[in-house]
Amino acid sequence: MPRRFAGGRLIIASHNPGKVAEIADLLRPFDADIVSAGELGLAEPAEDGDSFTANAIIKARAAARAAELPALADDSGLAVAALDGQPGIHSARWAGPQKDFQSAMARVEKALGDNPDRTARFVCALALAWPDGELAVFEGTIDGVLIWPPRGTRGFGYDPVFRPDGETRTFGEMDPARKAAISHRADAFARLVAGCFDS
Repeated sequence: MPRRFAGGRLIIASHNPGKVAEIADLLRPFDADIVSAGELGLAEPAEDGDSFTANAIIKARAAARAAELPALADDSGLAVAALDGQPGIHSARWAGPQKDFQSAMARVEKALGDNPDRTARFVCALALAWPDGELAVFEGTIDGVLIWPPRGTRGFGYDPVFRPDGETRTFGEMDPARKAAISHRADAFARLVAGCFDS
């Protein structure tokens, strides 16, 4: 049985403001005093794991140890079927040091070329770590198709080119509340909340 979060300060082990805002919104109903790793000036660890889960664990453990507080890390990305799951754990790296996701989306489109298979999946792994080393990990996914040209200005990352199955809008066009209800992050969070938070 995973350890329960007992309330108080919780670090979001991320320097990505969009991701921090989404996570903070999802945790709003719980007794958590949210602060980001960026706000605390914590260094970003090398994400050299071989999976979303491994990278989430690296980030959560590094933040929990550095701040001596519980830390929640998300590692997520886009896995494109016709590209053998790429960009996958390298989703942010495809955007380069300037985090230029317009270029990253163009790179995906170029890599696909004339391939008619546009199926893709967003994956989110969440790791909740305590300073004493205890850890809980949860994963969520959402399937969809890639759309070009990019549509919408909401969300972040690859959201403007990803249309979830059963939807007519991309994540980039979608109302944030709708995205928050169905996304890969929402799926992982439902599992996290059931395992580690008191409702």
